[in-house]
Amino acid sequence: MRISRQPNLSVCGEAATLAEALQEFERHRPDLVIVDITLKDGNGLDLIQRLKARDQNVRILVLSMHDESVYAERALRAGAMGYINKQEAREHVIDAILRVLDGKLYLSPAAQERLLTVATRGPEQLVGPAVESLTNRELEVFEAIGRGQTTSEIARQLHLSVKTVETHRQRVKAKLNLTSSAELARDAVQWVLEQGQRNG
Repeated sequence: MRISRQPNLSVCGEAATLAEALQEFERHRPDLVIVDITLKDGNGLDLIQRLKARDQNVRILVLSMHDESVYAERALRAGAMGYINKQEAREHVIDAILRVLDGKLYLSPAAQERLLTVATRGPEQLVGPAVESLTNRELEVFEAIGRGQTTSEIARQLHLSVKTVETHRQRVKAKLNLTSSAELARDAVQWVLEQGQRNG
């Protein structure tokens, strides 16, 4: 999957955090940015929105280990032009890059199927519509809970107050019809494990 080995393609920078990514973007102004959903200090959906705010013409491809059924549509709504799962990236990433650079959308067959199902039948036809009802920030908090992080740790990681994280926790519980923090933790852990099994 060596991008730099391809003719007419070169890698001009890499970043692990949202702040580093924005810095590298300003320094190099690349034609295409490959974004992962998971960053050390935030999430890729937020990065996509910030990049598009800086340059509406930048092409963005999401390369992620996360389940397309939850994140592909969110990434496209945020401004990405493609979404590829890391498991299929080895075979298809160059095709995805070239397609996005050409101004076209790229989605894996699984993501295409999902989006077509939503378009023709509505989101209620999909498995897990409750998780899909979460906002991007609520989904971040839910996932962090599933990874065993405390409210304080989540607040630090997402640069939010503890009170704001608690508010997100309450909203997630309400949307998922959960009555206790124990149920929230149980469902979050189960969801994170299922994501790993689908993509592992």
